[in-house]
Amino acid sequence: MTPDQRIVVDLGAVEPPFEQVRAQLAGLIGSGRLLPGDRLPTVRALAADLGLAVNTVARAYKELEAAGLVETRRRAGTVVASGSHTADVAVAAAAAKFAEAAYAAGLAEAAALDLVRAALRAGRSGT
Repeated sequence: MTPDQRIVVDLGAVEPPFEQVRAQLAGLIGSGRLLPGDRLPTVRALAADLGLAVNTVARAYKELEAAGLVETRRRAGTVVASGSHTADVAVAAAAAKFAEAAYAAGLAEAAALDLVRAALRAGRSGT
């Protein structure tokens, strides 16, 4: 997982650790920072990274799977489910990355929007 996908557990919080893990992963999925097909760390690896019991992380994964956000595949491990993202979430994630790149390149907002409009027109015409 990348730094912007980092999970943090506060053992002093009222919310149990499994729920903290579940909520943070659900948030990453909902925000588009984890996309369909992205692999989650193994239960053992995430438990070790967070200093939690394996059963704690397993429970979080089980609840995410029950909610349809992830699916467990034998050889691929646990991955973000394809049904968990609407097109809006995936496009919003791409738009955010584009906005960061446009800002980093020093583009004015109007110039960035012109690029988007041109790309939309090109996509609509199939070129």
